[in-house]
Amino acid sequence: MNHQNPVSRVVIVGGGTAGWMTAAALSKLIGQTLAITLVESEEIGTVGVGEATIPTLLTLHKLLKIDEREFLKSVKGTIKLGIQFENWLRADHRYIHSFGYTGESCWAAGFQHFWLKSRSLGHDVLGYGEYAPELAAAKANKFGFLKPEPLNYAYHLEASGYAKFLRGIAEQHGVTRKEGKIVSVDQSDSGDIASVMLQDGQSVTGDLFIDCSGFAGLLIDKTLKVGFDDYSHHLPCDSAVAVQTQSVSDPVPYTRAMTHSAGWQWRIPLQHRVGNGLVYSSAFYSDDEAIARLTRNTEGEILTDPRVIRFKTGQRQHHWYKNCVAIGLSAGFIEPMESTSIHLIMRAIIRLMQMFPHHGSRDADIREFNRQMREEITFIRDFIVLHYHANEHQEAPFWTAMAHLDIPDTLAHRLELFRETGRVFQAQGDVFGENSWTQVMLGQGIMPQRYHHIVDMMSEPELRDFMSRQHNRVNQILDVLPNHQAFLDAYVGTQ
Repeated sequence: MNHQNPVSRVVIVGGGTAGWMTAAALSKLIGQTLAITLVESEEIGTVGVGEATIPTLLTLHKLLKIDEREFLKSVKGTIKLGIQFENWLRADHRYIHSFGYTGESCWAAGFQHFWLKSRSLGHDVLGYGEYAPELAAAKANKFGFLKPEPLNYAYHLEASGYAKFLRGIAEQHGVTRKEGKIVSVDQSDSGDIASVMLQDGQSVTGDLFIDCSGFAGLLIDKTLKVGFDDYSHHLPCDSAVAVQTQSVSDPVPYTRAMTHSAGWQWRIPLQHRVGNGLVYSSAFYSDDEAIARLTRNTEGEILTDPRVIRFKTGQRQHHWYKNCVAIGLSAGFIEPMESTSIHLIMRAIIRLMQMFPHHGSRDADIREFNRQMREEITFIRDFIVLHYHANEHQEAPFWTAMAHLDIPDTLAHRLELFRETGRVFQAQGDVFGENSWTQVMLGQGIMPQRYHHIVDMMSEPELRDFMSRQHNRVNQILDVLPNHQAFLDAYVGTQ
């Protein structure tokens, strides 16, 4: 059913990155006719440990005309060129999933097919990822702005600082913040949300409510009772513990993801400190074991008490239901492994603005919003499952169990296609492209049985020359890039 009532009053429940990013984007980009109120309580706080991003965030920053220098100063940010996965396939094995592209492709086949033939001929080829400028720069601890083809990059950032930065944009563009805990939610006869009542007796009314209340799901779950599709049978990790440590060296331009016996550990370098966390399954690890493991495996002085976070992987059956849109953790959560949480917040905001019900909501828009959000999260789920499933660990029950878990049919199809043909398809809405899937599948030990026949149209000398040019191109880029810390000093003024 379509709802003819125009939307002029928007109420955002919850702050943090999700709430303030939503407020900043709506107010600056489409807010001329909207009255936007954000309700949050300092007593509740936010999860606030997501400190790594992917390059799609730059799209929103460009829309918001964010000054990058000012942003990096505010969030104590560093550059991220990818993620280094340590011991995921087996002990003493590592690879980097980098942003950007690897080598040159042709119209019919990706670069991996040229690499596969060179390898089959016994040529002296490097690892697949070594032909990616972003990966080579990450390993060399370098970054800089290049023309005409810039490096693809994202950020490591301080989550609390980012929320504060976005709040400044939102309030500058007219967003009203109300401090207080919500004690009740009132619904109309149709079931729509009519208002929220604060502890001090204030009633906040609206036409559209955006649930950014995190795992609590105050509106979408506790009020509207929207169901949740649980992915824990594919992704059984359900806990994390996080601490911050003092930096002991210059920051590297990549995130580290290191396995342990019941999950994995992240290390995210900022300008002034390092974010550390340990993801684990409570069926295999106790909180005390996780805290002990994390504190043993950090570098530098520990600055904060260990903080345990519980989560469930999965997503809402409807992200937009009645006059409520769930954005952020209230909508769903897929592990922090590939840094997609902030990306999904951004995608939900952009889709909402594209379909915004200025003149009343349309069921067709709501269905399409839900289809796109659910599909994108499903693609991310499959990508994360891949990291766990394709492992050769024999020493830990957790990893043995992960290798033998049933995987989604959609992922099984991708793996079969890659093993048999070396091909990767990117469906519409899949944030991870051919290069990402190829890097991770090869990194996790999945080697195609054949390459595309079009590569045979090159003679062997031509193929050698082609591969040599790819390597030389990467070296030429490295030669002109400054050190990552030197870049930060010059660009942001970190010293």
